[in-house]
Amino acid sequence: MSEPRLTNLKLYLQRLGFETPPEPTLATLRLLQLRHTGVFPFENLATITGAAVLIDLPSIEEKVLLGGRGGYCYELNNLFFALLLELGFDARAISGRVVMNQPEGSWTARTHRLSLVTIDDVRYITDVGFGGMVPTAPLLLDTETEQATPHEPYRIEKQADGYMLRANVAGEWRPMYLFDLQRQEDIDYTIGNWYVSTHPESPFAQRLMVARTGDGWRKTLNNGSFAMHRMGVSSERREVADVGELIELLAREFDLHLADVPHVRQSLARIITPVSA
Repeated sequence: MSEPRLTNLKLYLQRLGFETPPEPTLATLRLLQLRHTGVFPFENLATITGAAVLIDLPSIEEKVLLGGRGGYCYELNNLFFALLLELGFDARAISGRVVMNQPEGSWTARTHRLSLVTIDDVRYITDVGFGGMVPTAPLLLDTETEQATPHEPYRIEKQADGYMLRANVAGEWRPMYLFDLQRQEDIDYTIGNWYVSTHPESPFAQRLMVARTGDGWRKTLNNGSFAMHRMGVSSERREVADVGELIELLAREFDLHLADVPHVRQSLARIITPVSA
């Protein structure tokens, strides 16, 4: 895979709280991943409005860094991977099979992008594009012990065909995704992105999904169902049945600016679930 180059590195770093390029250390990687999931929301508005999801680096920079938007794994983790390379990290682009909310033993398509990073001969996975359950810290690859993050604990299980990422949610170790370390090329992500964004059975074509993290909390939106998940306490949930209110919520809670998005009001109206009387 040819190494992508960022054209807006200074702006990107400023958005993440750095005035100068930081050293490629584990401490830097931890800060980058935590801040990235808070600054750049996960969202699939493009697949809801029918817009093409372009995953070349210039298009992602235009959308995410300059356009007031977020994206999903093929966008956010591509952007993040380019940043890691620019900063001098030893990083490899890899892929996974999402099994969250699937029965144990499920084997799904390769539709998730993430990265392998090696620091001082120690291997980590880093991911800023896994929606409402995105890990907010890099995770050691070669251990099966529980790993704390600023949010939920995670663990990585070694399997015959690779690895399984699990998260501890409400006291239960739930499967997130399967992955292996095979290097991925641009064409592999192009195929996965085409499936995710266009196939009628893809969840991304069926419902709106938005997520963002913060200090001790996660915010998620599933169609018109908004939730604030605070670590250690019960989640707060409410339904949004008005398009105008939903657009305001996307701006207020997720910092998404949609004034220039074609057909956004019509598309959001189609996916909102009416609140029962």
